[in-house]
Amino acid sequence: MNLALFDLDNTLLHGDSDHAWGEFLVAEGIVDAADFKQRNDVFYRQYSAGTLDIQAYLQFVLSTIAGKTDGELDSWRQGFMQKRIETMIHDASWPLLAKHQDNGDLVAIVTATNAFVTEPIAARLGVAHLIACEVEKRDGRYTGKSTGVPSFREGKIYRVHAWLEGQGKRIDDFEKSYFYSDSLNDLPLLKLVSHPIAVDPDDTLRAHATAQGWPIMSLRNDQGRGQNNGQGRKISPTDTHDKTKSQTQDQLRATMQTSNVA
Repeated sequence: MNLALFDLDNTLLHGDSDHAWGEFLVAEGIVDAADFKQRNDVFYRQYSAGTLDIQAYLQFVLSTIAGKTDGELDSWRQGFMQKRIETMIHDASWPLLAKHQDNGDLVAIVTATNAFVTEPIAARLGVAHLIACEVEKRDGRYTGKSTGVPSFREGKIYRVHAWLEGQGKRIDDFEKSYFYSDSLNDLPLLKLVSHPIAVDPDDTLRAHATAQGWPIMSLRNDQGRGQNNGQGRKISPTDTHDKTKSQTQDQLRATMQTSNVA
């Protein structure tokens, strides 16, 4: 059995679900548009630059659900999934996930976005295991606070180890361990696994992947011919928008085998 870990935002999704949640709240008139959008955008720029204070951001974003129950928030999450997330899921994410699931790999999403936002996304993607920033509840109501170690930067390593321990496993127990990510913030976990894979990476991660000879791939339809790190290790899971699931699965297996990633 292999281990396959996936970042979520800008990896399996075309965009950032945490930032999209804020945009959804603004669009629905749930929060003050001018103030919330400005602060949301600032935090997103900090994340992209690798300077985000994760605790400050969690306090900001979780304040929107403080004092509410899941029942009170269900309509928000349903609307968010329908209006934002459905259009953000890459067509090529499905066969990539299916490849590992069909292989019998242990598959998990490991994200710095909070569990309130990401639980329905993981369910939609058919991934049973989710490692996300945990959200505190008391007496059935969200407190607006996070709990535990945030799954961000080095925290992803801590959370993955803790999760595997709960499964009675260690990362060294797996013949191969994969981690797919777009972000410089995930370099700690990418360096830990045996098979790090950069997916539509930011400039910092692209440079590091190129220097290390890591595979670089694209899940974006408009870049279907794949990315090349200069050493010929290219992956192209799909290059058309409307291929059937079986066709894209076959194509993904072939290209990954050719690229020595499988």
